Amino acid sequence: MDQFYAAVEQRDQPELRGKPVAVGHDAERGVVSTASYEARKFGVHSAQSIQVAKRLCPQLIIVEPHFQKYKEVSAQIRSIFQDYTDLIEPLSLDEAFLDVTENRKGIELAVDVAKEIKQRIKDTTGLTASAGVSYCKFLAKIASDWHKPDGLTVIHPDKALDFIAQLNVQRIWGVGQKTAEKMHRMGIFTGADLRRCSLPHLKQEFGKMGQVFYDFARGIDNRPVVSEWERKSVSCEQTFEADISKSSAVTIHLYHTVLELVRRIEKNQFEGHTLTLKVKFHDFQQITRSITVDHVLLTKDDILPLAKQLMREVEFHSHPIRLLGLGVSNQKGETPQESPRWIELELEFEDWPE
Repeated sequence: MDQFYAAVEQRDQPELRGKPVAVGHDAERGVVSTASYEARKFGVHSAQSIQVAKRLCPQLIIVEPHFQKYKEVSAQIRSIFQDYTDLIEPLSLDEAFLDVTENRKGIELAVDVAKEIKQRIKDTTGLTASAGVSYCKFLAKIASDWHKPDGLTVIHPDKALDFIAQLNVQRIWGVGQKTAEKMHRMGIFTGADLRRCSLPHLKQEFGKMGQVFYDFARGIDNRPVVSEWERKSVSCEQTFEADISKSSAVTIHLYHTVLELVRRIEKNQFEGHTLTLKVKFHDFQQITRSITVDHVLLTKDDILPLAKQLMREVEFHSHPIRLLGLGVSNQKGETPQESPRWIELELEFEDWPE
């Protein structure tokens, strides 16, 4: 979907149409969830500080998010998808992979399926969607972002290698800012540059992701569209209005974070054995600490003592805390090979409604 949260707000509040809008909480440490295209012209983007966004665009209109409404619109969209296929892999409220190789409508070309779905979304919700069509998830994702808003891009198998060759490496899945900087230092700026690198060299520089980058540069992505999604973890976090460094304040916030985590565990009926503490300090340094136990972590009494134990490993008196988070993972109770990873997303994604 195009600028999904902002588009819903502009649809429902006509006075916002054509104006720079950011969806997010207007507070000292609020973050932009989605920005309208009018706001993006000023450099406003998702995951950006609200305060920075307001400096970039003084006329920016901040709208509080209405997640229940976004979920309802998302359910409408998924209902449309289900008229064509059961092979739907949601990535977020506003994005999904669909395998329409064999579709319920019997439509021969995937591009015609995409056109029809786009029109039905427009007719049903009043919103525009952009679609990418290709033979694998890697290229379909890139294609969906290629001509926003209201775009439709097809990457044919015969054209894929030429398309990838001219692609900036920043557009390749798995290449974040730090990885891109490292690639640039290595002289890798495009897909063609990446394709010239040997597999041993990429593995040496990027570990397991080296194989992924090697394959993507050659148009190889064998990941299927997975319609049955298994939850791997449950987590929650809070960014504070002011940094905290006193033991009493940390204890109170840790306690309330545990209560919220327990609520989410109950809601998702999740049974995990590993607790992970996430701390982001005032200077944006971030650490995680984990502990694995042999019993399932379900209640406050299970989790709070472990959370306190992990927090004792953190020096915060001289290093104030900006954000505190807790997560439970590892349903099988195995000793993790590596600590669970926290991934910061550009949008506050939710699960698809049931």
